[in-house]
Amino acid sequence: MAWNEPGNNGKDNDPWGGGRGGGDQGPPDIDEVIKNLTKKINSLFGGAGGGNTGSGGSTQPPSGMSAGLLAGMVVVAAVIWGFLGFYIVDEAERGVVLRFGKVLDDVVQPGLHWNPPIVDEVNLVNVSELNAKTYQNRAMLTTDENIIDIAVTVQYRIEDPVDYVIAVQDPERSLDNAAESAIRHEVGSNFMDQILTTGREQMAAAVQDRLQEYMDAYTTGIRVARVNVVDTQPPDAVRPAFDDVIRAREDEQRAQNQAQQYANQRIPEARGEAQRQIEQANAYKEQVIAKAEGEASRFEQLLTEYQKAPEVTRQRMYIEAMQDVMTASSKIMIDVEGGNNMLYVPLDKILEQSGTSAGRLASGSTQELRDLANQLAPYLPAPTSANSVDRSRLSSGRGGNQ
Repeated sequence: MAWNEPGNNGKDNDPWGGGRGGGDQGPPDIDEVIKNLTKKINSLFGGAGGGNTGSGGSTQPPSGMSAGLLAGMVVVAAVIWGFLGFYIVDEAERGVVLRFGKVLDDVVQPGLHWNPPIVDEVNLVNVSELNAKTYQNRAMLTTDENIIDIAVTVQYRIEDPVDYVIAVQDPERSLDNAAESAIRHEVGSNFMDQILTTGREQMAAAVQDRLQEYMDAYTTGIRVARVNVVDTQPPDAVRPAFDDVIRAREDEQRAQNQAQQYANQRIPEARGEAQRQIEQANAYKEQVIAKAEGEASRFEQLLTEYQKAPEVTRQRMYIEAMQDVMTASSKIMIDVEGGNNMLYVPLDKILEQSGTSAGRLASGSTQELRDLANQLAPYLPAPTSANSVDRSRLSSGRGGNQ
């Protein structure tokens, strides 16, 4: 017998677990199921479960309770939504706001700000930090068809935050691609020797200029601050040969520096020596001129005296000349009249015996000259009328060395 047929005496239950004793026929009402579910939810949030009881034994929750709960949930959600809209922009940062995907004109400055969440999207960009990236490029071809390995460091900062966020989808990737292109272009435009030695700074400047042109063309908002060529090396297979070339150039430069240092030391000395010789020549010149002028003046004065008394002046000049000659000689040969013999007078021996020097004799007193004449007397012939005058002069000091 089916569950809904009569005659079961109220013993059969329906599939929903309800008895038939109450006289209700058919499945439960959908509204009742929803009300029961609402009641359980209210009990979870601390709401009261009591209410008016209907004819079917169901409980009717108050309508004010559901409205209050919904309003509370709305208020809590609004508070959380408003709190999430606060954010802080650091001193080194700037904010770019997108409202429904459209960028606002004003850039957010440092400080505390609020923007409605979900409606606005805030992008914080650091515009003060100096970023750096190193690019290792291997097996790059130079203009002289050589292969080189190079490492370049690019330092940059974000200059325009709006362009950095809006203009390009991935600015960092654009920077990487542009740096790779600029490095390859400049390496391909230079010789290998220039890149390895003296042309590194020029190549770095050229890479920086070209990379900045790319960044400006792409409107990435990136400003390239500096490009440094960190390392340049030939391939491993030919590196020893290039190292020898570099050492040879260093030796050449060192030899040039040593030569320049030697030149800087010797040139002043040579100039000083030349100036000294010039000064000595000028001094000798002045000395010779002065001596010549003195001799000329002395000759003129002597000429005047000679014109007045020729015989006396001639005899005086003869005596002075003989005095100068005898003073410089230590041995004297005297021609003896009346014979062919020569009288030898050893003045040096005589002076040694008497303890008198030639200089002292030349400047000696009259008594010393007389003593010398007495010592020479045995060597001289007897006085005659011809040499009596000379002996008297010798004894008086006028012919001291005759």
